[in-house]
Amino acid sequence: MLKEYSTIREVVGPLMLVEGVSGVKYSELVEIEQANGEVRSGRVLEVNGDKAMLQLFEPSQGLKIETAKARFLGRSVELSVSMDMLGRVFDGMGRPRDGGPELIPEMRLDMNGAPINPAARDYPDEFIQTGISAIDGLNTLVRGQKLPVFSGSGLPHAQLAAQIARQARVLGSGTDKFAVVFGAIGITFEEADFFISDFRRTGAIDRAVLFMNLANDPAIERYATPRMALTAAEYLAFEKDMHVLVILTDLTNYAEALREISAARKEVPGRRGYPGYLYTDLASLYERAGRIRGKKGSITQIPILSMPEDDKTHPIPDLTGYITEGQIMLSRELYRKGLQPPIDVLPSLSRLKDKGIGEGKTREDHAATMNQLFSAYSQGKQAKELAVILGDAALSDLDKLYAAFSDAFESRYVAQGYNTNRSIEETLDLGWELLAMLPRSELKRIRDEMLDRYLPKGEA
Repeated sequence: MLKEYSTIREVVGPLMLVEGVSGVKYSELVEIEQANGEVRSGRVLEVNGDKAMLQLFEPSQGLKIETAKARFLGRSVELSVSMDMLGRVFDGMGRPRDGGPELIPEMRLDMNGAPINPAARDYPDEFIQTGISAIDGLNTLVRGQKLPVFSGSGLPHAQLAAQIARQARVLGSGTDKFAVVFGAIGITFEEADFFISDFRRTGAIDRAVLFMNLANDPAIERYATPRMALTAAEYLAFEKDMHVLVILTDLTNYAEALREISAARKEVPGRRGYPGYLYTDLASLYERAGRIRGKKGSITQIPILSMPEDDKTHPIPDLTGYITEGQIMLSRELYRKGLQPPIDVLPSLSRLKDKGIGEGKTREDHAATMNQLFSAYSQGKQAKELAVILGDAALSDLDKLYAAFSDAFESRYVAQGYNTNRSIEETLDLGWELLAMLPRSELKRIRDEMLDRYLPKGEA
């Protein structure tokens, strides 16, 4: 039996206080009905004795608490799921946004997900091909991994996200059961239109589920959007045995909404005004990625966040780096040079890349060429920095070769554009072509038998 209370005492921003309640649970769903029949929804944020603090999903403007009633529904926020989700666009609360009909649910799942026993987790060790050389060749994405993209304001992370969503696939058997869940948090209407149009133009929407939360939507909806996306991913992965790639953009907008709600609750702020539980909250999202023993499906996460003032020590990227397994860094310097995508491979990192490459997964020469490319590009960058200080005349012939390699690496390997989809074989072959610019004696990180087999003849 549902309980209704007309004891609403106060509304401050997105928060509402209801007194005299009993049997109310944390995160329980609430409906606020006004005298004219209008209904708004929210959830229980905190319970203290007979007082309940609610968080509204809609704006509180025009709400008359004298005549309004709060109805506690006895369940948490749930998402209706079925295979008909594929190809659909929803808002941040899981309601259809594409003009299509409501889903006929196969089941309803709690947006906070079911806890995963750590002992039941399986180790990520299968390669995911994104078609982007700077990721596939040097900072490999592995199925079940969480690999964030650290961007900056104005950098083209939206185009990169669309490219990954369009091109990503798992190689080998069972690759037809691959899906993309895309969660957009606090983006503009133009960005939302870009994503939807790109997905429809390329046909990628047929295997995708989109959750779109716009900048003018309530802050509390930003709290729900990534959880709705991950709940849909868990259904597809663990109920339907699909390989699911979850792309969340922009997590900075999510953290800002969390800070806004925390300030409204008058909580003691932590670093830069963010709540002290920001780490725990982000972990509750990121740790929903992974593989489970006995289940064929998996969830791989690529959260995208824009670093305020390009500061990687800012709390959001800083805490994200602790939780996730590496990061892909976008560079403003490379963006100004016109490189697309402007991925800076040297500070980028994938901690699980060694588990997803090699013979039987990509190719036997992958690890060796990756290490040699990193080394040569780093030396080329150092040579160019030396030339800026002392002039080209101070460079040796070998330094000039490395500087030329650095330029060729950026223009051919990194700057592939947003519409080029390279297979892992094409990426590795291109790496060998670039390494052929250097003397064979400099390729010290690759065994002689691999040099004999793969290095283009007559060039080194």
